[in-house]
Amino acid sequence: MNIIIQNSVLDNIFTALQPFLDKKDSSQITSHIYLETRENQLICKATDFEMGLCSTTNSLTINEQGIATVNGKQILDIIKRLKEGEINLYTNNENLHIKQNKSSFKLPMFNAQEFPSFPEYETLPKLEINSLELINSMKKIFPVIDTNNQKRELNGALLDIKEYSYNFVATDTKRLAMVKFENPSGNNLALIFPKKAITEIQRLFFDHIELFYNEKNIVIKSQNYVFFSHLINGKFPDYEKILPKEIQTKLTIPKTKIIEGIKVINSVTNDVKITFRPSEILFESLSQDNSEAQTQIEIDLPITEEIEIGINSRHVLDFLSQIETTDFIWGLNGKNAPFILKSENFSTVVMPIIL
Repeated sequence: MNIIIQNSVLDNIFTALQPFLDKKDSSQITSHIYLETRENQLICKATDFEMGLCSTTNSLTINEQGIATVNGKQILDIIKRLKEGEINLYTNNENLHIKQNKSSFKLPMFNAQEFPSFPEYETLPKLEINSLELINSMKKIFPVIDTNNQKRELNGALLDIKEYSYNFVATDTKRLAMVKFENPSGNNLALIFPKKAITEIQRLFFDHIELFYNEKNIVIKSQNYVFFSHLINGKFPDYEKILPKEIQTKLTIPKTKIIEGIKVINSVTNDVKITFRPSEILFESLSQDNSEAQTQIEIDLPITEEIEIGINSRHVLDFLSQIETTDFIWGLNGKNAPFILKSENFSTVVMPIIL
């Protein structure tokens, strides 16, 4: 292999590939980026076996076709230290050489033929889902996805496709977030995306994408990237049983007023007691020590008696930070019953602090 390519092009590609490398063990081929020239393109891949990313560019000059591997962290460190302009990459024996003006580097390669293969997606079924809706849904439910739960399926989010709708759902057992779309799909399918995969999908994709799947993998293709991730094999909890069948009290509230009240109490504690009254909302601290905080906001509510609820304020703020509307619905079923927060097609069911 012998190519000439701009420093900035390599910087962008190698930066995108970093999260997919095995950085802990440099003796493994998964610590390396795979490079291949094919026709007029440079193909770069990285994978930790669980996830992988392939990036392509035709912004280069190919003097000699070939394949190579190079330690992903080392090559990016070198690229970032070189000046803007053209860089020459070429292989010789079992080394990759990097050269720019009077600077030169030599890095050892692994056998590129042994690099892990990526899933073939061309023959896989395709998900007919609006890709921008899907990515936006991931952003909304992301704060609710659990981490390091013994039940692996809770460390991800469920894409639950039904005949006439699909839901994106996540839970950390204290709350459940769901985005619902009324789109006819004609089939039934349940896929559990790992949290790490959702992180990378949000980082990489902003425009139209194509999604392919099988029982083991999800593959996402855009103009410049092909991304794959193993799916979580497991049975997601029956979330529809958790959704309240009816709501006794529905209050439409400006989100700025709730954020304002909660943040005053957050100076002392995250645990807040909220009392809804006909003409105001009272916020009080539920601190374990002797610290106290209290504030209230004036607002007319369609209730005749006050309603108390105890909350972990982070659960409410996470929801409010993801909505675009100025108002939201707070659904209440009594003092110590789960409550629901809703804005358009996005809702979160929250377990209260028992008062």
